[in-house]
Amino acid sequence: MNTDLTKELQTRVLAAIESGTPLEIRGSGSKRFLGRTPTGEPLEVAGHAGIVNYQPKELVVTARCGTTLETLEATLAEQGQMLPFEPPHLGPHATLGGTIACGLSGPARPYAGSARDLVLGTRVLTGRGQVLRFGGEVMKNVAGYDLSRLMTGAYGTLGLLLDVSLKVMPVPAAQRTLVQEQPPSEAIRLMNAWAATPLPITATCWDGERLYVRLAGAEAALVQAEETIGGETVADQDEFWHTRIREQGHDFFTSLTGEAELWRLSLPSAAPHLDLQGKQLIEWGGAQRWYRGESDTRTVREAAIKAGGHATLFRSGDRDGEVFQPLPPPLMTIHRNLRQAFDPKGLLNPGRLYAGL
Repeated sequence: MNTDLTKELQTRVLAAIESGTPLEIRGSGSKRFLGRTPTGEPLEVAGHAGIVNYQPKELVVTARCGTTLETLEATLAEQGQMLPFEPPHLGPHATLGGTIACGLSGPARPYAGSARDLVLGTRVLTGRGQVLRFGGEVMKNVAGYDLSRLMTGAYGTLGLLLDVSLKVMPVPAAQRTLVQEQPPSEAIRLMNAWAATPLPITATCWDGERLYVRLAGAEAALVQAEETIGGETVADQDEFWHTRIREQGHDFFTSLTGEAELWRLSLPSAAPHLDLQGKQLIEWGGAQRWYRGESDTRTVREAAIKAGGHATLFRSGDRDGEVFQPLPPPLMTIHRNLRQAFDPKGLLNPGRLYAGL
């Protein structure tokens, strides 16, 4: 590890503690639109970059927070490996730290695991100015394992991720994507029915008209699965899953204009198609629903709660309001206690998750 870079960041945090100055942790800025409006003096971390340790035979990699996803993925690809959760970049020079801090996962999330599932360990600079290490670099090392996962999706409010250790996986031997026209209710039914079988599915998506299914594994297994699922083969499947879905280049996303809101709803996979005015796109076997339309915040959140899930304002809208689903008082108390333990003065990314937190 580069101790000089760590010391520079630690010195900056200690100075902020002394002066009571809030800090905005900032990498490339590709995820800055997520969550509530960022506040505080910028704490630039893009320079804290580089792969610390990579053991292809052990399927483990450790990299610093400022390492770009592009660099990390290129290094893994040289060894025929990949990040199984297919993290969205959502902008040029996206960093590993920002991705893990926001807890973002791509199309393979229900089948390969989420970002949180694949984090093995972290080294963190807390709001107390302490450098702490949680977890390890192998699956059998479970010391502090849950605390590493706790940092995933905390938006930097519990500490600055200095290094992250991740589980990696081999690139599949073969992949194929099938597409068929289906109405939303039937698409949801099929995605859930297939999930209950041993079919080698690694991604699903209903884009408003068509149901896409990605298969991966040995060629013989794909041929058999193709006969079961049916549909036509998609020629440029990488462009569809990586550019149109993971990076939101699909017309569903790009046709958003002005301050039009984009909602991300997390629901039970078998939840019925939501009765909301507007357009929807369904991923993750039915568990992730994207919505854009004229329904107001209350209507969207009530629909999500009624279906057994929650809703997040992903793009645009009031970034100074409740972007994330409001927490019940007992859960908010837990969040406040965690914040107090790691950052008692509330200086790191203040208010990024919830107001006053």
